[in-house]
Amino acid sequence: METTVHPLVTAAELERELRGPRAPRLLDVRWRLDRPDGRDDHRAGHLPGAVYVDLDSELAGHGAAIDGRHPLPGTADLQASARRWGLGRGDAVVVYDDLGGLSAARAWWLLRVSGVADVRLLDGGLAAWRTAGLPVEQGEVTPVPGDVVLEPIGAGRDGLGVVDTEEAGEWPEHGALVDSRAAERFRGDVEPVDPRAGHVPGALSVPTAGNLGPDGTFLEPAALAARYREAGVDLEGDVAVYCGSGVTAAHAALALTLAGARPALWPGSWSAWSSDPARPVAVGDPSDAPDDRRP
Repeated sequence: METTVHPLVTAAELERELRGPRAPRLLDVRWRLDRPDGRDDHRAGHLPGAVYVDLDSELAGHGAAIDGRHPLPGTADLQASARRWGLGRGDAVVVYDDLGGLSAARAWWLLRVSGVADVRLLDGGLAAWRTAGLPVEQGEVTPVPGDVVLEPIGAGRDGLGVVDTEEAGEWPEHGALVDSRAAERFRGDVEPVDPRAGHVPGALSVPTAGNLGPDGTFLEPAALAARYREAGVDLEGDVAVYCGSGVTAAHAALALTLAGARPALWPGSWSAWSSDPARPVAVGDPSDAPDDRRP
């Protein structure tokens, strides 16, 4: 029986493992909405041996607007990318970024739902590594291609699952649909990226950034569980999570996993929903009147 791997690793733990006989593969997934290409930052300084991963081209596919801004990549494409990163069968993998894990969690989630057993996120990311006084290196890293074999994206490990847009719209009828965007986007006060402002009717607002402490590391599992329960999430029930385009939703899925839930992720997220004018949109706080909706 397979032992479930804890999804986080500290900088001190990782440093010890990198000196051991079976060092994990390191993936640098630096990406920001306002600066999606992190190659220059990677070249300027990264964990020793870390391979740069392009989120837009390697951790996402391409489709119509109603598929969302970051639809899932095909299994063959993701496997080709993972082999380019040097991943082999049975390798342990650690992913990180410089954004509290908000972009690297996409790689964690994708590899987990594709059947890779040992994938962890560096808690606190590059900042935690630097704070610990650990070394970084500069330049490009080109590994020997690996031979990892990925499974079709589906139920995955740890109970992580995938829901589509139709399922997401019906989810609040039987479970908790968690919106992990900033509260002002959930309310519809602002919408800097997607076609319409607001949220899916019946969704619960739990902004992802609140899952991290001041040092950029995840809150303790008990604190995470309390935070989601306070928002109305039954952690023992059906839970699905979304964000703007399925990137930071993976970070929320990791937090929910730490909290004891078995979350599903909606890859299309708000970018897919808001691109379909036939779908209803709710605005305001969850306590607003049920007629506070726009078609």
